[in-house]
Amino acid sequence: MPEQILSAGRMPLKKALAASQRKDKLTAFLMVAPLLAFILITFLMPIVDMLYRSVDNSIVPETLPRTVVAIEEWNPDTTELPSEAVYAALHADIAAASEQRTHTRVGQRLNYENPGISSLFRSAGRKLKTIKAGPYKEAMIAQDKRWGDTDKWRTIQTFSKSFTWGYFVNAFDGRFNNAGGIELRPENERIYMFLMWRTVVMSLTITLMTLLLGFPIAYLLAIVPTRISNLLIILVLLPFWTSLLVRTTSWIALLQQQGVVNDFLVLLGLLSEDGRLVMMYNSTGTMIAMTHILLPFMVLPLYSVMKTISPSYMRAAISLGAHPWRAFWRIYFPNTIPGIGAGGILVFILATGYYITPALVGGNDGVFISNRIAYNISLSLNWGLAAALSVILLALVMVMFIVYDNIVGINNIKVGS
Repeated sequence: MPEQILSAGRMPLKKALAASQRKDKLTAFLMVAPLLAFILITFLMPIVDMLYRSVDNSIVPETLPRTVVAIEEWNPDTTELPSEAVYAALHADIAAASEQRTHTRVGQRLNYENPGISSLFRSAGRKLKTIKAGPYKEAMIAQDKRWGDTDKWRTIQTFSKSFTWGYFVNAFDGRFNNAGGIELRPENERIYMFLMWRTVVMSLTITLMTLLLGFPIAYLLAIVPTRISNLLIILVLLPFWTSLLVRTTSWIALLQQQGVVNDFLVLLGLLSEDGRLVMMYNSTGTMIAMTHILLPFMVLPLYSVMKTISPSYMRAAISLGAHPWRAFWRIYFPNTIPGIGAGGILVFILATGYYITPALVGGNDGVFISNRIAYNISLSLNWGLAAALSVILLALVMVMFIVYDNIVGINNIKVGS
C-alpha cells in the first residue's frame, strides 16, 4: 500500500483540500450574503408582490362571505333577480362590514369593474341598518332601485373568487360581458394597449436617436488624447450632477412656442410669428428631452468598447487598399456591436419606465404607459390594475430582450475590455 500523503495538520491531504474549499465557499457566501439579501428585499419581493396584486381579489370573499356562497346558485344569464336568500346574505355581510368600515373598500373594488357600485355600497352601509327583518329583497330594492339591477349582481358574482383575471382583462382594454365572456371595450374607451404600443415605439425611437447622437461622441472620446477625452467625459457626465427635474424644465424653457429656440428661428427669419413650432407638450418634446437625458447611458458603454479597439485595425485595412469609409464599416463598426447592444438595452429599458419627463413635457400625445401606472397607484388607487399593467410591461421588455438575444446574442453585449 502506498504511503498516504498528510497535510501539515496530520490530516489526509484530500480531506484537507476539501475542508479548505468548503471554508472558502462559506467565506465567499458570507461576503455576498448582504448583497443577496438586499436584492431579495428590494428587487425580488416587490416583483412578487406586484404579481400577487395583479390577480388578488380576496377583499370580495373576505368582506362578503355569505353573499359569495349564496350567489353561486344564481344563473347570471337569466333576467330574474337573485333569490331572497342572496339578499339576506348581502344584508348580513354589509351590516357586519359597516361596523368594521370595510364595506366601502369592497365597493371601491367592484366599482373598477362596474361604475356606480361604490356609491351603492356606501349608501347601503347607512340605509340597510333601518331594515331590521325580512323580506330583504323588496326592502332593499325599495331603498335603492339599483339593487334590482341584474348587472350589479353579475359583477358581484363574477368577482366573488379570491383570484381574478379582471385586472388583466382591463389592462388589455377588455371587460366581462353579461354572458360571462370577455369583449373589447368601445373604441373610445381603449387606452392601455394604445399607450403600451406608443411606449414601445417611442422608446425604440429614443434608443435610435441616442445611438445616432452618441456614436460620434463616443468615437471622438476614443480617438482623442487621454487628457482631452477625460475633459470630454466630464462634460458627458455633467447632466448626472444636475437634477432630472431641472433638466426637464430647462427643455420647457427652450422648446415652448415662446421659448429660446422659436425666438431664435424667428430672429433669423426662418419662422414667422404665427408659424412658431409646437415642440412642447407632445411626443416631440418627450423624445427630445428623453434623448438628452438618456444619451450618457449610450455614450459610456460605446466609449468603453471603442477604447479597446486597436487603431491598427483600421490602418491595416487602409494599407491593404480599403477605402477609409469601407474599412470603418467592415472593420471598426462590427467591433462596436457589443457596446451598441449594451447601450441600446440600457436606454430602451430605462425609456419604457420613465414617467417624470413624459408627465412634464408630453401633454396628451407624449405620455407613456408608466404615467398611467402612476395614476392608478397614486390617484385612482387601483393598485391591481397598476400591477397588471406593470406585469404586461415587464413581459413586453422580456420579449424584446429575448428577440434581441436571438438576433444579436446576449453574449455579444460588453461594457468594457
